[in-house]
Amino acid sequence: MFCRNQTARATVARGSALEMEIRRGKFRKSVFLDTSQDSNIQKKIDHEIRMRDGACKLLAACSQKDQALEAAKSLQTCSTRIMAYMSELQRMKEAQVMQKVTRRSSDAGSMDDRHPCKGKVAISDLRIPLMWKDTEYFKNKGELHRCAVFCLLQLGGEIFDTDMVIVDRTLTDICFDNAIVFNEANPGFELRVELYSCSSEDDYSSGSTPRKLASKLSSSLGRSTGKKLRAAMEPSPCSPVSNGGASPLLLPVPSVAGPKYHLLAHATLLLSHIQDSFRTHDLTISGSEECSYWLPLYGSMCCRLAAQPHCMTQQMMSGCLKVKQLGGDPLSWTDVYAVLKGTSLFCYHRQEDVEANVEPAFTISINKETRIRASDKDPQSKVQNISISNRFGGEEVTHTLTTDSREDTHRWMEAFWQHFYDMSQWKQCCDDLMKIELPSPRKPAPVTPKQGSLYHEMAPLAAPSCEGLLLQDNAVSAEIRALLSSYYNDSY
Repeated sequence: MFCRNQTARATVARGSALEMEIRRGKFRKSVFLDTSQDSNIQKKIDHEIRMRDGACKLLAACSQKDQALEAAKSLQTCSTRIMAYMSELQRMKEAQVMQKVTRRSSDAGSMDDRHPCKGKVAISDLRIPLMWKDTEYFKNKGELHRCAVFCLLQLGGEIFDTDMVIVDRTLTDICFDNAIVFNEANPGFELRVELYSCSSEDDYSSGSTPRKLASKLSSSLGRSTGKKLRAAMEPSPCSPVSNGGASPLLLPVPSVAGPKYHLLAHATLLLSHIQDSFRTHDLTISGSEECSYWLPLYGSMCCRLAAQPHCMTQQMMSGCLKVKQLGGDPLSWTDVYAVLKGTSLFCYHRQEDVEANVEPAFTISINKETRIRASDKDPQSKVQNISISNRFGGEEVTHTLTTDSREDTHRWMEAFWQHFYDMSQWKQCCDDLMKIELPSPRKPAPVTPKQGSLYHEMAPLAAPSCEGLLLQDNAVSAEIRALLSSYYNDSY
Protein backbone atom coordinates (compact mmCIF):
# COMPACT_ATOMS: atom_id res chain seq x y z
CA MET A 1 0.00 0.00 0.00
CA PHE A 2 2.85 2.38 0.86
CA CYS A 3 4.54 1.74 -2.51
CA ARG A 4 1.26 2.27 -4.35
CA ASN A 5 0.69 5.61 -2.60
CA GLN A 6 4.25 6.66 -3.37
CA THR A 7 3.70 5.82 -7.04
CA ALA A 8 0.45 7.81 -7.14
CA ARG A 9 2.12 10.85 -5.53
CA ALA A 10 5.04 10.60 -7.94
CA THR A 11 2.64 10.47 -10.90
CA VAL A 12 0.78 13.55 -9.71
CA ALA A 13 4.11 15.35 -9.18
CA ARG A 14 5.24 14.45 -12.70
CA GLY A 15 1.90 15.66 -14.08
CA SER A 16 2.25 18.98 -12.25
CA ALA A 17 5.82 19.45 -13.46
CA LEU A 18 4.72 18.57 -16.99
CA GLU A 19 2.01 21.20 -16.91
CA MET A 20 4.45 23.81 -15.61
CA GLU A 21 6.77 23.08 -18.53
CA ILE A 22 3.84 23.45 -20.91
CA ARG A 23 3.04 26.86 -19.45
CA ARG A 24 6.67 27.99 -19.80
CA GLY A 25 6.82 26.83 -23.41
CA LYS A 26 9.52 24.22 -22.70
CA PHE A 27 7.33 21.15 -23.17
CA ARG A 28 8.21 20.39 -26.77
CA LYS A 29 11.97 20.90 -26.39
CA SER A 30 12.55 19.17 -23.09
CA VAL A 31 10.18 16.22 -23.21
CA PHE A 32 9.29 15.14 -26.73
CA LEU A 33 10.88 15.14 -30.15
CA ASP A 34 10.40 18.34 -32.13
CA THR A 35 8.07 17.22 -34.92
CA SER A 36 5.16 18.90 -36.65
CA GLN A 37 2.73 16.50 -34.95
CA ASP A 38 4.19 17.26 -31.54
CA SER A 39 3.87 20.97 -32.22
CA ASN A 40 0.25 20.59 -33.27
CA ILE A 41 -0.71 18.69 -30.11
CA GLN A 42 1.34 21.15 -28.04
CA LYS A 43 -0.83 23.97 -29.39
CA LYS A 44 -3.96 22.00 -28.48
CA ILE A 45 -2.70 21.49 -24.93
CA ASP A 46 -1.84 25.19 -24.58
CA HIS A 47 -5.29 26.11 -25.86
CA GLU A 48 -7.09 23.76 -23.46
CA ILE A 49 -5.04 24.98 -20.48
CA ARG A 50 -6.04 28.58 -21.28
CA MET A 51 -9.64 27.51 -21.68
CA ARG A 52 -9.49 25.67 -18.36
CA ASP A 53 -8.13 28.78 -16.64
CA GLY A 54 -10.95 30.80 -18.18
CA ALA A 55 -13.53 28.28 -17.01
CA CYS A 56 -12.08 28.41 -13.48
CA LYS A 57 -12.37 32.22 -13.43
CA LEU A 58 -15.92 32.12 -14.69
CA LEU A 59 -16.89 29.40 -12.22
CA ALA A 60 -15.47 31.43 -9.33
CA ALA A 61 -17.49 34.48 -10.44
CA CYS A 62 -20.83 32.79 -11.16
CA SER A 63 -23.66 33.48 -8.75
CA GLN A 64 -26.48 31.81 -10.73
CA LYS A 65 -26.89 28.04 -10.55
CA ASP A 66 -27.33 27.34 -14.28
CA GLN A 67 -24.32 29.48 -15.15
CA ALA A 68 -22.16 27.65 -12.61
CA LEU A 69 -23.26 24.25 -13.93
CA GLU A 70 -22.27 25.20 -17.49
CA ALA A 71 -18.91 26.58 -16.35
CA ALA A 72 -18.17 23.41 -14.34
CA LYS A 73 -19.06 21.33 -17.41
CA SER A 74 -16.53 23.29 -19.49
CA LEU A 75 -13.94 22.78 -16.78
CA GLN A 76 -14.48 19.01 -16.81
CA THR A 77 -14.24 18.87 -20.60
CA CYS A 78 -11.01 20.90 -20.72
CA SER A 79 -9.36 18.74 -18.06
CA THR A 80 -10.25 15.55 -19.92
CA ARG A 81 -8.92 16.91 -23.20
CA ILE A 82 -5.62 17.94 -21.58
CA MET A 83 -5.07 14.42 -20.28
CA ALA A 84 -6.04 12.87 -23.63
CA TYR A 85 -3.60 15.08 -25.55
CA MET A 86 -0.79 14.29 -23.10
CA SER A 87 -1.47 10.57 -23.51
CA GLU A 88 -1.42 11.03 -27.29
CA LEU A 89 1.97 12.75 -27.08
CA GLN A 90 3.32 9.92 -24.95
CA ARG A 91 2.10 7.33 -27.49
CA MET A 92 3.70 9.31 -30.31
CA LYS A 93 6.99 9.44 -28.44
CA GLU A 94 6.96 5.69 -27.87
CA ALA A 95 6.12 5.07 -31.55
CA GLN A 96 9.01 7.29 -32.64
CA VAL A 97 11.44 5.42 -30.38
CA MET A 98 10.21 2.04 -31.63
CA GLN A 99 10.55 3.22 -35.22
CA LYS A 100 14.18 4.20 -34.63
CA VAL A 101 14.92 0.86 -32.98
CA THR A 102 13.38 -1.00 -35.92
CA ARG A 103 15.44 0.97 -38.43
CA ARG A 104 18.67 0.32 -36.54
CA SER A 105 18.00 -3.40 -36.22
CA SER A 106 20.08 -5.05 -38.95
CA ASP A 107 18.72 -8.56 -38.46
CA ALA A 108 15.06 -7.58 -38.56
CA GLY A 109 13.13 -9.63 -41.07
CA SER A 110 10.73 -8.29 -43.65
CA MET A 111 7.74 -6.64 -42.03
CA ASP A 112 4.31 -6.07 -43.48
CA ASP A 113 3.83 -2.31 -43.38
CA ARG A 114 0.24 -2.53 -44.53
CA HIS A 115 -2.11 -0.48 -42.34
CA PRO A 116 -5.90 -0.27 -42.58
CA CYS A 117 -7.47 2.96 -43.73
CA LYS A 118 -9.07 5.30 -41.24
CA GLY A 119 -12.70 6.30 -41.22
CA LYS A 120 -15.53 8.20 -39.61
CA VAL A 121 -17.42 6.85 -36.60
CA ALA A 122 -20.66 8.56 -35.62
CA ILE A 123 -22.85 8.18 -32.56
CA SER A 124 -26.32 9.70 -32.43
CA ASP A 125 -29.75 9.37 -30.76
CA LEU A 126 -28.16 8.64 -27.38
CA ARG A 127 -30.81 7.56 -24.85
CA ILE A 128 -30.25 6.42 -21.27
CA PRO A 129 -33.39 4.99 -19.59
CA LEU A 130 -34.16 5.74 -15.94
CA MET A 131 -35.79 3.47 -13.37
CA TRP A 132 -37.65 5.60 -10.85
CA LYS A 133 -39.51 4.05 -7.94
CA ASP A 134 -43.28 3.85 -8.31
CA THR A 135 -43.81 6.26 -5.43
CA GLU A 136 -41.56 8.82 -7.11
CA TYR A 137 -42.71 8.62 -10.72
CA PHE A 138 -46.39 7.61 -10.56
CA LYS A 139 -47.43 9.01 -7.18
CA ASN A 140 -45.05 12.00 -7.28
CA LYS A 141 -44.12 11.53 -3.63
CA GLY A 142 -40.91 12.37 -1.85
CA GLU A 143 -38.38 15.13 -2.35
CA LEU A 144 -37.86 16.21 -5.97
CA HIS A 145 -34.37 15.03 -6.88
CA ARG A 146 -32.87 17.03 -9.75
CA CYS A 147 -29.45 16.59 -11.39
CA ALA A 148 -27.54 18.18 -14.26
CA VAL A 149 -26.00 15.58 -16.57
CA PHE A 150 -23.96 15.49 -19.75
CA CYS A 151 -21.83 12.99 -21.67
CA LEU A 152 -18.17 13.07 -22.66
CA LEU A 153 -17.29 10.94 -25.67
CA GLN A 154 -13.67 10.09 -26.41
CA LEU A 155 -12.11 8.22 -29.32
CA GLY A 156 -8.33 8.50 -29.38
CA GLY A 157 -7.39 12.16 -29.21
CA GLU A 158 -10.87 13.37 -30.20
CA ILE A 159 -13.15 14.36 -27.32
CA PHE A 160 -16.64 15.82 -27.59
CA ASP A 161 -19.27 16.78 -25.05
CA THR A 162 -23.04 16.80 -25.31
CA ASP A 163 -25.40 19.50 -24.17
CA MET A 164 -26.25 19.60 -20.47
CA VAL A 165 -29.64 18.17 -19.51
CA ILE A 166 -31.55 18.73 -16.26
CA VAL A 167 -33.03 15.42 -15.08
CA ASP A 168 -35.71 14.75 -12.47
CA ARG A 169 -38.43 12.15 -11.90
CA THR A 170 -40.63 13.63 -14.62
CA LEU A 171 -38.29 12.09 -17.23
CA THR A 172 -38.17 8.42 -18.16
CA ASP A 173 -35.07 8.77 -20.37
CA ILE A 174 -32.03 10.99 -20.52
CA CYS A 175 -31.96 12.11 -24.15
CA PHE A 176 -28.98 13.66 -25.96
CA ASP A 177 -29.87 14.88 -29.44
CA ASN A 178 -26.29 15.63 -30.43
CA ALA A 179 -24.90 13.74 -33.44
CA ILE A 180 -21.15 13.38 -32.85
CA VAL A 181 -18.69 12.35 -35.58
CA PHE A 182 -15.11 11.19 -35.02
CA ASN A 183 -13.10 11.69 -38.20
CA GLU A 184 -9.84 9.82 -37.48
CA ALA A 185 -10.91 6.38 -36.27
CA ASN A 186 -9.04 3.13 -36.84
CA PRO A 187 -10.92 -0.19 -37.04
CA GLY A 188 -9.47 -1.08 -33.63
CA PHE A 189 -11.04 2.01 -32.04
CA GLU A 190 -12.42 2.22 -28.51
CA LEU A 191 -15.18 4.80 -28.13
CA ARG A 192 -15.60 5.62 -24.45
CA VAL A 193 -18.88 7.17 -23.37
CA GLU A 194 -18.89 8.77 -19.91
CA LEU A 195 -22.02 10.07 -18.19
CA TYR A 196 -21.34 12.83 -15.63
CA SER A 197 -23.86 14.00 -13.07
CA CYS A 198 -24.10 16.82 -10.55
CA SER A 199 -26.84 17.55 -8.04
CA SER A 200 -28.42 20.86 -8.98
CA GLU A 201 -29.93 21.22 -5.51
CA ASP A 202 -26.63 21.64 -3.63
CA ASP A 203 -25.50 25.01 -2.30
CA TYR A 204 -22.37 25.93 -4.28
CA SER A 205 -21.68 29.29 -2.75
CA SER A 206 -19.71 27.95 0.19
CA GLY A 207 -18.20 24.85 -1.33
CA SER A 208 -14.63 25.75 -0.40
CA THR A 209 -15.29 26.91 3.17
CA PRO A 210 -14.75 23.53 4.92
CA ARG A 211 -11.44 23.00 3.15
CA LYS A 212 -10.19 26.52 3.91
CA LEU A 213 -11.22 26.08 7.53
CA ALA A 214 -9.42 22.74 7.67
CA SER A 215 -6.24 24.33 6.28
CA LYS A 216 -6.30 27.11 8.87
CA LEU A 217 -6.93 24.71 11.74
CA SER A 218 -4.27 22.39 10.41
CA SER A 219 -1.61 25.09 10.55
CA SER A 220 -2.67 26.37 13.96
CA LEU A 221 -3.10 23.03 15.74
CA GLY A 222 0.12 21.46 14.56
CA ARG A 223 1.02 18.85 11.96
CA SER A 224 -0.23 15.71 13.75
CA THR A 225 -3.57 17.02 15.03
CA GLY A 226 -4.18 19.08 11.92
CA LYS A 227 -3.55 16.05 9.73
CA LYS A 228 -6.26 14.07 11.49
CA LEU A 229 -8.67 16.99 11.29
CA ARG A 230 -8.08 17.46 7.57
CA ALA A 231 -8.59 13.73 6.96
CA ALA A 232 -11.93 13.93 8.78
CA MET A 233 -13.03 16.91 6.67
CA GLU A 234 -11.93 15.49 3.31
CA PRO A 235 -14.72 14.73 0.82
CA SER A 236 -16.49 11.39 1.08
CA PRO A 237 -15.91 8.57 -1.43
CA CYS A 238 -18.88 9.88 -3.37
CA SER A 239 -17.21 13.25 -3.89
CA PRO A 240 -14.71 14.01 -6.66
CA VAL A 241 -11.06 14.62 -6.07
CA SER A 242 -11.27 17.84 -8.01
CA ASN A 243 -13.71 19.90 -10.05
CA GLY A 244 -13.11 17.47 -12.87
CA GLY A 245 -14.32 14.54 -10.81
CA ALA A 246 -11.37 12.51 -12.08
CA SER A 247 -8.98 10.09 -10.44
CA PRO A 248 -6.02 11.31 -8.36
CA LEU A 249 -3.61 10.40 -11.14
CA LEU A 250 -4.92 13.15 -13.42
CA LEU A 251 -3.44 16.61 -13.53
CA PRO A 252 -4.61 18.64 -10.55
CA VAL A 253 -7.42 21.05 -11.38
CA PRO A 254 -7.38 24.39 -9.59
CA SER A 255 -9.68 24.18 -6.58
CA VAL A 256 -12.69 26.41 -7.21
CA ALA A 257 -15.86 26.59 -5.15
CA GLY A 258 -18.85 25.54 -7.17
CA PRO A 259 -20.67 22.53 -8.63
CA LYS A 260 -18.63 19.39 -9.17
CA TYR A 261 -19.49 16.74 -11.71
CA HIS A 262 -19.06 13.05 -10.91
CA LEU A 263 -18.69 10.05 -13.19
CA LEU A 264 -22.04 8.27 -12.91
CA ALA A 265 -21.68 5.61 -15.62
CA HIS A 266 -19.53 4.68 -18.60
CA ALA A 267 -19.40 2.31 -21.56
CA THR A 268 -16.85 1.36 -24.22
CA LEU A 269 -18.04 0.76 -27.79
CA LEU A 270 -16.00 -1.21 -30.32
CA LEU A 271 -16.17 -2.07 -34.00
CA SER A 272 -18.28 -5.14 -33.17
CA HIS A 273 -20.99 -2.84 -31.76
CA ILE A 274 -21.44 -1.01 -35.07
CA GLN A 275 -24.69 -1.78 -36.82
CA ASP A 276 -26.69 0.57 -38.98
CA SER A 277 -29.60 0.59 -36.54
CA PHE A 278 -30.68 1.68 -33.05
CA ARG A 279 -29.17 -0.72 -30.50
CA THR A 280 -28.82 -1.22 -26.74
CA HIS A 281 -25.43 -1.37 -24.98
CA ASP A 282 -24.44 -2.15 -21.40
CA LEU A 283 -23.43 0.60 -18.97
CA THR A 284 -21.05 0.27 -16.04
CA ILE A 285 -22.53 2.30 -13.15
CA SER A 286 -20.44 4.15 -10.57
CA GLY A 287 -21.52 5.56 -7.22
CA SER A 288 -24.46 4.54 -5.07
CA GLU A 289 -27.82 5.83 -3.88
CA GLU A 290 -26.15 7.65 -0.99
CA CYS A 291 -24.40 10.03 -3.39
CA SER A 292 -26.12 13.34 -4.11
CA TYR A 293 -25.49 13.01 -7.85
CA TRP A 294 -27.09 9.54 -8.05
CA LEU A 295 -29.74 8.76 -10.66
CA PRO A 296 -31.59 5.42 -10.97
CA LEU A 297 -30.18 4.01 -14.20
CA TYR A 298 -31.31 0.75 -15.79
CA GLY A 299 -27.72 -0.13 -16.61
CA SER A 300 -28.03 0.28 -20.36
CA MET A 301 -27.95 2.94 -23.03
CA CYS A 302 -29.37 3.07 -26.55
CA CYS A 303 -27.79 4.76 -29.55
CA ARG A 304 -27.14 4.51 -33.25
CA LEU A 305 -23.50 3.74 -33.98
CA ALA A 306 -22.38 3.96 -37.61
CA ALA A 307 -19.07 4.06 -39.48
CA GLN A 308 -17.81 5.09 -42.89
CA PRO A 309 -14.30 3.77 -43.65
CA HIS A 310 -12.39 5.91 -46.12
CA CYS A 311 -12.26 2.97 -48.53
CA MET A 312 -16.06 3.27 -48.81
CA THR A 313 -16.21 7.03 -49.42
CA GLN A 314 -12.94 8.03 -51.11
CA GLN A 315 -11.18 7.14 -54.34
CA MET A 316 -8.60 4.53 -53.38
CA MET A 317 -7.18 4.22 -56.91
CA SER A 318 -7.91 5.67 -60.34
CA GLY A 319 -6.41 5.50 -63.80
CA CYS A 320 -6.78 4.32 -67.40
CA LEU A 321 -7.55 0.65 -68.10
CA LYS A 322 -8.62 -1.55 -70.98
CA VAL A 323 -11.55 -3.87 -70.29
CA LYS A 324 -12.49 -6.89 -72.38
CA GLN A 325 -16.19 -6.90 -73.15
CA LEU A 326 -18.12 -9.84 -71.73
CA GLY A 327 -19.32 -12.24 -74.45
CA GLY A 328 -17.76 -10.10 -77.16
CA ASP A 329 -14.83 -10.47 -79.49
CA PRO A 330 -11.81 -11.78 -77.53
CA LEU A 331 -9.70 -9.12 -79.20
CA SER A 332 -12.18 -6.32 -78.47
CA TRP A 333 -11.05 -4.04 -75.63
CA THR A 334 -12.72 -0.88 -74.32
CA ASP A 335 -10.72 2.05 -73.00
CA VAL A 336 -12.08 3.31 -69.68
CA TYR A 337 -11.11 5.57 -66.83
CA ALA A 338 -11.56 3.43 -63.71
CA VAL A 339 -12.13 4.53 -60.10
CA LEU A 340 -11.84 2.08 -57.18
CA LYS A 341 -14.22 3.17 -54.45
CA GLY A 342 -16.42 1.31 -52.00
CA THR A 343 -17.67 -2.02 -53.29
CA SER A 344 -17.26 -1.17 -56.98
CA LEU A 345 -14.77 -0.41 -59.71
CA PHE A 346 -16.50 2.40 -61.59
CA CYS A 347 -15.66 2.53 -65.31
CA TYR A 348 -16.17 5.85 -67.14
CA HIS A 349 -15.68 6.74 -70.79
CA ARG A 350 -13.56 9.78 -69.90
CA GLN A 351 -11.86 11.19 -66.83
CA GLU A 352 -13.94 14.34 -67.17
CA ASP A 353 -17.07 12.28 -66.50
CA VAL A 354 -15.89 11.67 -62.93
CA GLU A 355 -15.58 15.37 -62.16
CA ALA A 356 -18.91 16.10 -63.89
CA ASN A 357 -20.70 13.40 -61.81
CA VAL A 358 -21.80 11.57 -64.95
CA GLU A 359 -23.08 8.03 -64.43
CA PRO A 360 -20.36 5.41 -65.13
CA ALA A 361 -20.58 3.35 -68.32
CA PHE A 362 -20.57 0.19 -66.18
CA THR A 363 -19.38 -1.07 -62.82
CA ILE A 364 -17.51 -4.16 -61.63
CA SER A 365 -18.25 -5.47 -58.13
CA ILE A 366 -15.37 -5.45 -55.65
CA ASN A 367 -16.29 -7.07 -52.35
CA LYS A 368 -14.97 -9.55 -49.81
CA GLU A 369 -15.92 -12.50 -52.05
CA THR A 370 -14.25 -11.11 -55.18
CA ARG A 371 -11.21 -13.00 -56.51
CA ILE A 372 -8.48 -11.09 -58.35
CA ARG A 373 -5.33 -12.42 -59.97
CA ALA A 374 -2.70 -11.17 -62.42
CA SER A 375 -1.43 -13.26 -65.35
CA ASP A 376 0.82 -12.72 -68.34
CA LYS A 377 -1.02 -11.67 -71.46
CA ASP A 378 1.73 -12.96 -73.69
CA PRO A 379 5.10 -14.59 -72.83
CA GLN A 380 6.85 -12.00 -75.00
CA SER A 381 4.72 -9.13 -73.78
CA LYS A 382 5.66 -6.84 -70.93
CA VAL A 383 2.00 -6.41 -69.97
CA GLN A 384 -0.13 -8.47 -67.57
CA ASN A 385 -3.86 -9.04 -67.45
CA ILE A 386 -5.93 -8.59 -64.30
CA SER A 387 -8.83 -11.01 -63.87
CA ILE A 388 -11.70 -10.00 -61.56
CA SER A 389 -14.14 -12.83 -60.76
CA ASN A 390 -17.48 -12.52 -58.96
CA ARG A 391 -20.17 -15.12 -58.36
CA PHE A 392 -23.76 -14.09 -58.95
CA GLY A 393 -26.16 -16.84 -57.95
CA GLY A 394 -24.55 -20.00 -59.25
CA GLU A 395 -22.73 -18.35 -62.13
CA GLU A 396 -19.22 -16.94 -62.11
CA VAL A 397 -18.62 -13.72 -64.03
CA THR A 398 -15.04 -12.70 -64.89
CA HIS A 399 -13.86 -9.34 -66.18
CA THR A 400 -10.42 -9.05 -67.75
CA LEU A 401 -8.46 -5.82 -67.47
CA THR A 402 -5.12 -4.76 -68.84
CA THR A 403 -2.79 -1.78 -68.47
CA ASP A 404 -0.09 -0.16 -70.57
CA SER A 405 2.83 -1.36 -68.43
CA ARG A 406 3.82 -3.81 -65.73
CA GLU A 407 4.33 -0.89 -63.36
CA ASP A 408 0.69 0.17 -63.79
CA THR A 409 -0.45 -3.40 -63.29
CA HIS A 410 1.58 -3.61 -60.09
CA ARG A 411 0.05 -0.36 -58.82
CA TRP A 412 -3.48 -1.60 -59.49
CA MET A 413 -2.82 -4.97 -57.85
CA GLU A 414 -1.41 -3.26 -54.77
CA ALA A 415 -4.48 -1.04 -54.63
CA PHE A 416 -6.76 -4.08 -54.81
CA TRP A 417 -4.87 -5.92 -52.05
CA GLN A 418 -4.97 -2.84 -49.84
CA HIS A 419 -8.68 -2.49 -50.54
CA PHE A 420 -9.33 -6.08 -49.54
CA TYR A 421 -7.24 -5.60 -46.42
CA ASP A 422 -9.24 -2.49 -45.44
CA MET A 423 -12.48 -4.42 -45.94
CA SER A 424 -11.26 -7.32 -43.82
CA GLN A 425 -10.39 -4.94 -40.96
CA TRP A 426 -13.55 -2.83 -41.06
CA LYS A 427 -15.72 -5.95 -41.50
CA GLN A 428 -19.48 -5.23 -41.51
CA CYS A 429 -18.86 -1.52 -42.13
CA CYS A 430 -17.87 -2.40 -45.71
CA ASP A 431 -20.99 -4.41 -46.59
CA ASP A 432 -22.96 -1.27 -47.42
CA LEU A 433 -22.33 2.46 -47.06
CA MET A 434 -23.84 3.53 -43.75
CA LYS A 435 -25.48 6.92 -43.45
CA ILE A 436 -23.88 9.46 -41.14
CA GLU A 437 -25.74 12.62 -40.23
CA LEU A 438 -23.80 15.83 -39.98
CA PRO A 439 -23.57 17.19 -36.41
CA SER A 440 -26.18 19.85 -35.77
CA PRO A 441 -24.89 23.27 -34.68
CA ARG A 442 -24.83 23.94 -30.96
CA LYS A 443 -27.79 25.77 -29.52
CA PRO A 444 -27.01 29.35 -28.53
CA ALA A 445 -26.62 29.99 -24.83
CA PRO A 446 -29.95 30.97 -23.28
CA VAL A 447 -30.38 34.62 -22.44
CA THR A 448 -31.08 34.82 -18.73
CA PRO A 449 -32.92 37.77 -17.20
CA LYS A 450 -30.99 40.22 -15.10
CA GLN A 451 -30.79 38.76 -11.59
CA GLY A 452 -28.02 40.69 -9.92
CA SER A 453 -25.09 38.39 -10.70
CA LEU A 454 -21.51 39.51 -10.24
CA TYR A 455 -21.21 40.43 -13.92
CA HIS A 456 -24.43 42.44 -13.82
CA GLU A 457 -23.13 44.35 -10.83
CA MET A 458 -19.75 45.05 -12.44
CA ALA A 459 -20.83 45.86 -16.00
CA PRO A 460 -22.50 49.26 -15.38
CA LEU A 461 -19.35 50.40 -13.58
CA ALA A 462 -17.00 49.23 -16.31
CA ALA A 463 -16.07 51.05 -19.50
CA PRO A 464 -17.81 49.89 -22.73
CA SER A 465 -14.49 48.40 -23.88
CA CYS A 466 -14.44 46.04 -20.91
CA GLU A 467 -16.27 43.34 -22.82
CA GLY A 468 -13.67 43.35 -25.57
CA LEU A 469 -10.89 42.88 -23.04
CA LEU A 470 -12.63 39.90 -21.53
CA LEU A 471 -13.59 38.22 -24.79
CA GLN A 472 -10.42 38.68 -26.81
CA ASP A 473 -8.56 35.94 -24.89
CA ASN A 474 -8.77 32.57 -26.61
CA ALA A 475 -8.81 30.99 -23.17
CA VAL A 476 -12.58 31.25 -23.03
CA SER A 477 -14.53 28.69 -25.03
CA ALA A 478 -17.31 29.60 -27.45
CA GLU A 479 -19.92 28.56 -24.91
CA ILE A 480 -18.45 30.76 -22.20
CA ARG A 481 -18.01 33.68 -24.61
CA ALA A 482 -21.67 33.38 -25.54
CA LEU A 483 -22.56 33.24 -21.86
CA LEU A 484 -20.52 36.34 -21.08
CA SER A 485 -22.01 38.17 -24.05
CA SER A 486 -25.50 37.41 -22.81
CA TYR A 487 -24.60 38.85 -19.42
CA TYR A 488 -23.39 42.13 -20.92
CA ASN A 489 -26.32 42.35 -23.33
CA ASP A 490 -28.69 42.01 -20.39
CA SER A 491 -26.84 44.69 -18.48
CA TYR A 492 -27.00 47.48 -21.03
